[in-house]
Amino acid sequence: MPNIKSAKKRVLVNRTKAARNKSANTALKTAIKKAHVAVENNAADKEAAVKFAIKKVDQAAAKGLIHKNNAARKKSALAKLING
Repeated sequence: MPNIKSAKKRVLVNRTKAARNKSANTALKTAIKKAHVAVENNAADKEAAVKFAIKKVDQAAAKGLIHKNNAARKKSALAKLING
């Protein structure tokens, strides 16, 4: 447990940021899974699901949650899924 005031603050700030990052990562993974399921089941809204997942990937890359190359790879896989 930290004793210095600034170290105590860092613990609180890091806890808040970790919770925010975890929430965003979970939302990203859920969107990607929903897109995969929609394409597998040939759902009527599969294109909308893929478009939403691509949007979430872009947002995660913009926030720095994932690397831009990782985002590009995920978007490419989603595009291949809908076009293939």
